Amino acid sequence: MSAKISFRAVSRRFAHQGASFLALDRLSVDVADGEFVTLVGPSGCGKSTALAIAAGLIAPTAGEMIVDGRNVRGPGPERGVIFQQYALFPWLTVRQNVEFGLRIAGRRAAERRATAQRFIDLVGLSDFADSLPKVLSGGMKQRCAIARAYVVDPTILLMDEPFGALDALTRVQMQDQLLDTWNRERRTVMFVTHDVDEAVYLANRVIVMAARPGRLAEIIPVNLPYPRSEAIRLSGAFAEIRNRVWRAVYHQPARPPDGAVQANEKETR
Repeated sequence: MSAKISFRAVSRRFAHQGASFLALDRLSVDVADGEFVTLVGPSGCGKSTALAIAAGLIAPTAGEMIVDGRNVRGPGPERGVIFQQYALFPWLTVRQNVEFGLRIAGRRAAERRATAQRFIDLVGLSDFADSLPKVLSGGMKQRCAIARAYVVDPTILLMDEPFGALDALTRVQMQDQLLDTWNRERRTVMFVTHDVDEAVYLANRVIVMAARPGRLAEIIPVNLPYPRSEAIRLSGAFAEIRNRVWRAVYHQPARPPDGAVQANEKETR
């Protein structure tokens, strides 16, 4: 399959308290069209920075961020972004929240309503289409956010720990809901998580990031069939892959002290 998303030696430096630090260090990885990849790694390894660069929300300091063969210069309608915080408009109903992007795009009312209803049905919120966010559970709010992202027809979904604030049971239910939607729609998904089980359960491949400065540590294929199920989650094959990812994340070589990292950075400039 062709590359849909390409990080080509992408680095990102941030200023902090009069100094600068390297958040991403020459990240190079491709995501294929229609693939579901997850990003995991130690805290502060640059997972969310990488996602923000792919979304066009921040620019790389060095290297190229390429989507559909073109350099990313900013956000675009082909990339839907979903964060941990639901960011719904509290004064709008579920239907109105989902329709919002279509309204901005100038779609006619009848088209907006029909298109929004399709995705409201897809995420299982038909009975709450005319409800305000305040009456929804956390999982329902996130389903609304997913429908809102899908409705403008992005070819890519970029998701930054979207289930991180949910309780364990709701999180599992949302994982299954997301995979059900992905199986039907087959958008390209790049999903950041700190949860190893979640990373393995969702993905075709798990991209493991090394500790700061963030760089590619390992790419681990998940050769488990779709649709995924509880039986797969409890299988020996799942446990084997999960253990491999766990070791890749939590048994990385100790990084040098910050001063040594800074010295090495100067030597490689």
